Amino acid sequence: MKAVIMAGGFGTRLRPLTCNLPKPMVPMVNRPIMEHIIHLLKRHDITDILAVLYYHPEVIESYFGDGSKFGVKMKYVGAAEDLGTAGSVKNAEDHLRESFIIISGDVVTDFDLTAAIQFHKERQALATITLTRVTDPLSFGIVITEEQGKIVRFLEKPSWGEVFSDTVNTGIYILEPEVFKFIPKGKEFDFSRSLYPVLLEKKQPIYGYIAEGYWQDIGNLDAYRGTHYDCLKGEITLDIPGKKLDTIGRDVWVGEGSTVSKRAHLKGGVVIGKDCRIEDGATIIDSCLGDNVVVETGTNIINSIIWDRVEIGRQAELKEVVVASESKIKNKAFLGNGAIISEGCTVGVESNVRANVKMWPHKEIDDGATLSSSLIWGERWAKALFGTYGVTGLANIEITPEFAARLGAAWGASFPKGVSLMTARDNDKTCRMINRAIISGILSTGVNVRDISTVPIPVARYQVRSSNEQGGLHIRRAPYDPRLLEIRFFDAYGIDIPVSKEKAIQQFFFREDYRRARIEETGELSFPYRVVEYYKEGFMDCIDTESIAKSNFKIIIDYGFSDASTIFPSVLEELGCNVVALNAHTDPGRINRTQEDMARSLKQLSDIVVSLRADIGFMFDPEAERLFLVDEGGYILPNDLATAVVANLVSRCHPKATIAVPVNTTRIIEKVTRGKVKRTRTTPRAMMEETDSYMVSDGNGNFIFPQFQPAFDAMFASVKILEFISQLGVKLSELVKAIPPFYCFHERIPCSWERKGAIMRMLMDMTKDKEVELLDGVKVKEGNDWALFLPDPDRPVFHIHAESASIDKARELADRYAVQIKEHI
Repeated sequence: MKAVIMAGGFGTRLRPLTCNLPKPMVPMVNRPIMEHIIHLLKRHDITDILAVLYYHPEVIESYFGDGSKFGVKMKYVGAAEDLGTAGSVKNAEDHLRESFIIISGDVVTDFDLTAAIQFHKERQALATITLTRVTDPLSFGIVITEEQGKIVRFLEKPSWGEVFSDTVNTGIYILEPEVFKFIPKGKEFDFSRSLYPVLLEKKQPIYGYIAEGYWQDIGNLDAYRGTHYDCLKGEITLDIPGKKLDTIGRDVWVGEGSTVSKRAHLKGGVVIGKDCRIEDGATIIDSCLGDNVVVETGTNIINSIIWDRVEIGRQAELKEVVVASESKIKNKAFLGNGAIISEGCTVGVESNVRANVKMWPHKEIDDGATLSSSLIWGERWAKALFGTYGVTGLANIEITPEFAARLGAAWGASFPKGVSLMTARDNDKTCRMINRAIISGILSTGVNVRDISTVPIPVARYQVRSSNEQGGLHIRRAPYDPRLLEIRFFDAYGIDIPVSKEKAIQQFFFREDYRRARIEETGELSFPYRVVEYYKEGFMDCIDTESIAKSNFKIIIDYGFSDASTIFPSVLEELGCNVVALNAHTDPGRINRTQEDMARSLKQLSDIVVSLRADIGFMFDPEAERLFLVDEGGYILPNDLATAVVANLVSRCHPKATIAVPVNTTRIIEKVTRGKVKRTRTTPRAMMEETDSYMVSDGNGNFIFPQFQPAFDAMFASVKILEFISQLGVKLSELVKAIPPFYCFHERIPCSWERKGAIMRMLMDMTKDKEVELLDGVKVKEGNDWALFLPDPDRPVFHIHAESASIDKARELADRYAVQIKEHI
């Protein structure tokens, strides 16, 4: 008799384990499920086997080959489309000219197939369905038979009201080739839903054989784990690879080449594959480990399934989990009950994967991070929700509506009930979707929301500061990567929230410990009006409008398709400026610009300034925070030079004014200003806190004038520059020439997260005899020269900034330290 193994299923309910692996190839006690089926067939002298393939057929064919390695003869039949179980077997009709048995490639059983075949022959049946009795028949096809086994009723996956028996279809069939005349060719046709009802209707001899023994359909992850545990408890006898040790009270199999420390603790049923290493103090209870697995000191593995080539670090905790091949579980990681780690994943040091969470293939969790929801599409899960620019992630992949609702609930729960928060966004449709999801989460905690819809970030910050909201947020497409969204959170003053508030939100988010308001306490949603008008009123109150109006400036301004184009033109008109506007309409599809796009736009702006003989050119980033300057001669000011020019302007108009800049900006600032220069840390929050300064700049085109609002605002900064120029009666090119030459160099060095602390310690040791400043990073001063070493807060990168008397000397200074940093890494 021939056998047909149905091996074409997608294994959808076993995902993510079956994302890149056909379901029959999923390992069961270190052999593919289908290999156990082949061993079963061989034990009953069935060695001529045909496999019907569909999903990843190459994986199955390359493993089993012609079958000789397994003592059988294998052939394969593929399908261009899914034709159902019977339709797929119809494709193999030419190979099946005698009685044959069909068995699924994803079941685990020890049924007596010889007895089933004998039953079939004695009844002279056209089709025999192998049956078994189960406690929960809802997920299976119920079969009712007469005393001699003839089937009288068949019902596929009934409701409880239709459960007339506990005898179910196991998917193991014995068929005669004449059955093919009832199966149409090239059409979707199923055995249980299509063929057998037809055979009953036509009164064909169809029988049911009730088998004794173990049978389990590996239909989902619970069944997969449960069947493993049954194997380890001895409820079914499978061919387990490895040598069974002679131990009392334990069933332990150890594969060839494996080393198990005498100080390791193995309890219950344990299977260890080939070439494994189990170190001192490791505890393994009722678990199965594949080949080439490393378990380091002090790790506990309980009721778990570990596939091949997995590395598990020291003192990790794994309980009732599945870890697929090529994954790394690092030191002190914790994997909660039911967690599924797919192939090629990395779980960081001291990270926490919550119960029943799934990681899709090739994902990474940062050291110390907590993964509380399944990681499906994004590449990695960071330790912290917040980075330098708020919460950032791939749109509708990492930042999904579900994620956003949880984030909104976590933010809302960090405030008392009844307070109001503000939400805003850019003009992108995905940002609108995420904003609505966040609003739902906030309202669910009993906190009110005032949504001001589409405005630039400076306007959103001003609205929070000038109203009664306790905080706000703004959602936008990231300016230089169209795949990303950025969610910026503000406090009641409109500046970035402090780290303490970020941590509070993160705790609520990762613990999923959200406050839920009673129905009468649900927050209220409202939509404030005159938001832009209030912004413009406050704006004009802080400007010398008369001086600007007298100058009759001719300005070229590139709005970059941002929402500022709906606000700023009326301000410039009121100031009497003659304006030529570029890209002065909102277009969500064009606001994201690469560095190359920015360079082209600045060149275009420069050309137009020259050709139209304008006094100055401005360009805004998409959210009107960052400002780019072009002088009347078409010269595009580099950002650090623009900072020095504006600082000089402020100092000449307000000699006693304090100017604040971060530690990584040029020393020339001190030389071109008359008042006090204050150095700050490099974070946006640190600069926004400098409310006593007249002007703050990050050296990268962002300017703050705290007398209006303590936030980056390109619209206000551009008007202040016009004000200063008009008061002094100078041209921008004259100001540029007044700045002495300076030479700064910046280098980025890749550095893993876990090495950053060691690098900082090494730098402290290296520079202990030098003049060092530790405001932010390690800044070493060598006469007038300096070098700053700064670990990036968001990326595995180290920054080196240096300044000297020439660009070559600045580079040489940076390289001197970079060589040692790279060697230490």
